[in-house]
Amino acid sequence: MLSIDILEAWLWDAACAIRGPVDAPKFKDYILPLVFLKRLSDVFEDEMARLAEAYGSLEVARAIVEGEREQGTIAQGRGSVRFYIPDPARWERIRAHGQAGLGQYLTDAVRAVARENPRLAGVIDLVDFNATAAGQRIVPDEYLARLVNVLSRHRLGLKDVEPDILGRAYEYLLRKFAEGQGQSAGEFYTPREVAVLMARLLEPEPGMAVYDPACGSGGLLIKCHLRLLETHGVEENGHRRLPPEAAPLRLFGQEINPTTFAMARMNAVIHDLEADIRIGDTMRQPAFKNAAGRLQTFDLVVANPMWNQSFPTELYENDPYERFALGVPPASTADWGWMQHMLASLNEQGRMAVVLDTGAVSRGSGTQGANRERDIRKAFVERDLIEAVVLLPENLFYNTTAPGIILVVNRRKRHPGEILLVNASKPFAKGRPKNYLAEEHIEAIAQLYHEWRAEEGLSAIITKEVAAQNDYNLSPSCYVASNDREEALPLEEAVVLLREAEEERAEADQALREVLAVLGFKDGEVRP
Repeated sequence: MLSIDILEAWLWDAACAIRGPVDAPKFKDYILPLVFLKRLSDVFEDEMARLAEAYGSLEVARAIVEGEREQGTIAQGRGSVRFYIPDPARWERIRAHGQAGLGQYLTDAVRAVARENPRLAGVIDLVDFNATAAGQRIVPDEYLARLVNVLSRHRLGLKDVEPDILGRAYEYLLRKFAEGQGQSAGEFYTPREVAVLMARLLEPEPGMAVYDPACGSGGLLIKCHLRLLETHGVEENGHRRLPPEAAPLRLFGQEINPTTFAMARMNAVIHDLEADIRIGDTMRQPAFKNAAGRLQTFDLVVANPMWNQSFPTELYENDPYERFALGVPPASTADWGWMQHMLASLNEQGRMAVVLDTGAVSRGSGTQGANRERDIRKAFVERDLIEAVVLLPENLFYNTTAPGIILVVNRRKRHPGEILLVNASKPFAKGRPKNYLAEEHIEAIAQLYHEWRAEEGLSAIITKEVAAQNDYNLSPSCYVASNDREEALPLEEAVVLLREAEEERAEADQALREVLAVLGFKDGEVRP
């Protein structure tokens, strides 16, 4: 069995094989589909060998699989093999093709796999390996041949690498790509340790349905699966498996970006997971609905939606799913729009852990008059939905240096009327290019939550009444002092506050114009 260290070094060598003609952010578009194809091809070869052993000959095995292919059994996910890999797309044929015309050959190969396996359409076949820009090939055949040669060093079959180890190596590549991708990295990758912490807070149980409405590359869903393996799995040959009596999680996700959607689907298959990942705009067209056309509900929700996303207020006001009954968020930031969508997606015993901008728990508090975010936050507190808020350290996320928060909602709180606030802004490890939470930091935060414990300098437990006295400001730094230094307002937060102020001014101006019109004034003059 290949180790994680060997796999990571090998996959990084693969990335280096096309360094030069391709910018680092584009590495993933060419490498991930080929890693995925190699896994599919090697597993198909192993499955054929298993069938040949069972039926006594490879010819009989081939006849069975070809028959299932013609009947559509494999395409429906009910065949003797997981996916049918046509002969030209099998790795040995790719490796033997040589350099000349390799880009077109690879493009034809992944498209052939998608045709044979509709479940992989729009997943494996998005990239054109023969693509050009300004009349020049983006990745010349010479570099593709190097990449194929590097990937040919190791098999990725069933007996060569465990799905969880291969999955970790795959996510290692995602992290490396995120480090080079700057602002857009947050669209597909949540830092591993943040995802692990969220899974530790939720502690999924066998058979639970877990949903991520902005799933990116699927990491949050997969970390919930891995946590279930840790808590309910049994050791077999050095790897953890769920025993027969422990049902796996049912995983559901939606992603708006086609490339990121493809990464999520590949990530699930690489981890050997069944996950229902759908493409689309969750806020405008939620994909998961029940027979009555209402939103499907789940046991757990995990998410890291885009922070401070802008949606027109009409989207909230005219919502056919009645998701925004607790208030219409400002057009400048959809944080509490996302929160209400996820709340509507929770069943009666449901819980969720959501990463948001720090301002989501404090904006509007202490100001005069109405404030949309503060009023929605108040509704969540008064309904006793918010269970905990965890303030994270700065410089964890790839698309911002600002800290985030994890907001935990529970429809059946263990401690009604109380909210745990954790200021985890200081316990972290310095890294390059980003800080990170070490295992001891994750363990300490999770223990505080599960033991429901106030600890000086780290956590506090407040009541709903105390939250109301502080105008529903739930920022942990307001209740748990970490040092004497005054916290600076992050630039992103200042921009959001400015947008909200401009939005409120525009609304006030419009209201004033309407009043003046009723009084007979127009553009500052009395109508004749």
